[in-house]
Amino acid sequence: MTGTLPVPEPVVDPELLPFWEGTARGELMLRRCYACGTVAWPPRTFCPDCSALDPEWFAATGTGEIYSYTIVRKAQGAWRDVVPYVIAYVRLAEGPVVLTNIVDCDPARVHIGLPVHVVFARSANGYALYRFAPDSE
Repeated sequence: MTGTLPVPEPVVDPELLPFWEGTARGELMLRRCYACGTVAWPPRTFCPDCSALDPEWFAATGTGEIYSYTIVRKAQGAWRDVVPYVIAYVRLAEGPVVLTNIVDCDPARVHIGLPVHVVFARSANGYALYRFAPDSE
């Protein structure tokens, strides 16, 4: 395991306020189309499949598995002191694939298909960044 990853302040767009309010509560919020059921990432004001407007917000399970990843071994700025660290795509149980960091494990243990769950790194303004950690074995 490496050092603690930096937690930059998120830019909170009013359109995505329910997402950021969810992170502050420790919930990963997604949007689901009320017309066709599509769950899309990133959150948007319309369904990418059927174009219905204003999909509903809901709390995701926060579980998934690693779809793809890379181990960063050389970085700059605040990230320089925490290498190696993992950047990964995680396929959520609800279907979308999100870009994230994998934390709380040795990067050498990470592999495609590894079951993970969401964890939150709180920023100074009270919102949080979502990251994922391996499930207990």
